[in-house]
Amino acid sequence: MNHHDTHLSHFFQQFLLSKSLAKRASGPYNIVPQELLFIGGMKKYYIKTYGCQMNELDTEVMAGILERRGMQRVSEIDDADLLLFNTCSIRDLAERKVMGKLGQLGRTSQKETIIGITGCMANAKKASLFQKLPHIDFVLGPNNIHHLDDILDEILASKQQIARTDDTFSQELDYLHAKRTDTVKAFVSIIRGCNKFCTYCIVPYTRGREVSRPHKDIIEEVRYLVDHGIKEITLLGQNVNSYGKDQPNNHCLFHDLLYQLNNIPYIERIRYMTSHPVDITQELMEAHRDLKTLCEFIHFPIQAGSNRILKKMNRHYTAEEYLEKVHRIRDLVPNIALGTDIIVGFPSETEEEFQETYNIMEKIQYSTAFLFAYSPRKSTPAMRWKHQSIDDPVKQDRLQRLINLQNNTSTSQLKKFLGQEVEVLVERPNAKDRSMMKGRTRCWRKVVFPGDASLRGSLQRVKIHSYGYQTLVGERL
Repeated sequence: MNHHDTHLSHFFQQFLLSKSLAKRASGPYNIVPQELLFIGGMKKYYIKTYGCQMNELDTEVMAGILERRGMQRVSEIDDADLLLFNTCSIRDLAERKVMGKLGQLGRTSQKETIIGITGCMANAKKASLFQKLPHIDFVLGPNNIHHLDDILDEILASKQQIARTDDTFSQELDYLHAKRTDTVKAFVSIIRGCNKFCTYCIVPYTRGREVSRPHKDIIEEVRYLVDHGIKEITLLGQNVNSYGKDQPNNHCLFHDLLYQLNNIPYIERIRYMTSHPVDITQELMEAHRDLKTLCEFIHFPIQAGSNRILKKMNRHYTAEEYLEKVHRIRDLVPNIALGTDIIVGFPSETEEEFQETYNIMEKIQYSTAFLFAYSPRKSTPAMRWKHQSIDDPVKQDRLQRLINLQNNTSTSQLKKFLGQEVEVLVERPNAKDRSMMKGRTRCWRKVVFPGDASLRGSLQRVKIHSYGYQTLVGERL
């Protein structure tokens, strides 16, 4: 009897009974009652999430599916009957972390469990994962999350390994049943996939082409979340600015959606990520000026400051065009905060071209920056330029110089808040000091101040008197 026969036969005896019981649960917001738990079978699940906010939301959707089966989430692998690893393929380090963890599971004597890999790594590697990790039971791509329930049924019934990794997204997910982990903030998906095909990026190959959600479904979900106490919504997509372009008959582009969401009663704040500079329109800039719910923060990733490198990256804009949009948005919204992503050491990048990136970063003065050394990804055009690769010590040196620059910029910006009053949405107790509460300003600055959990979810005025690393410290007024 092989691995799968051994650990799946334990669950199969209860499969038919539990499935027939689960079908008794119905209604749009029902939770499966305790008596419908799998008797002697899969009762507990563990999920580890890697990567971006889209993966975090996908994890919440999968958790909702599992809890409607009657399962309970646990925080320790050893306590679980089902292990899920929701993976990321954006950088090599993220993949190596997952492979290392799953390889370790294969070498240890786990109790009877079902193990699944979901997320971008599932689509990037597909069924080849079974060759490297023969102890895993299923591979589920990000476009197949809605199949999770059926896949578990098939595994229990057939005792065979299963892979589903569609290249395009075609099935609307059940976001209303997602198991939300935060009572103050929530992610809302508005568009999946990407059409930009940056030469370094694997996302178009793992999540497919752009597919916008119907705006009526988004509005319904946001209303539901606000009715259940959510104060801040973050709209998600690989490129939110492209929203609606794939469905012109709906006559609802991204800025149109923002105006409609702004009209929902009792919504406090709206954010979004990630955006592509090409698709940041005048209408979107004016929405930041006009809408009271839309926060004064734009994630505005430049990636590089050299026009040759930008062209090689297939970014569709020049540094001058990027800067012109920065000037326009700052003219319309003077207190806007800008974030960015930057890659150093892209194939063939010279020291002079890196210096162009350094100079533009110094000029713009970003409030936050996600900085990375280039990591080659299989199936991307940039992989063909391995002969033009930059030595790791050079990449790390350039990365550190940008980190130092951003640290100095952040310190300078934090000093300007001393003595100011800011509005803070209180999120949770501070992990390091439970007598302090933590939240964010509208421009995405972290703030801590003395308080207790009764303030969670409220908007507070805080006067800033000091700062630490990336964090403002103040007193509640």
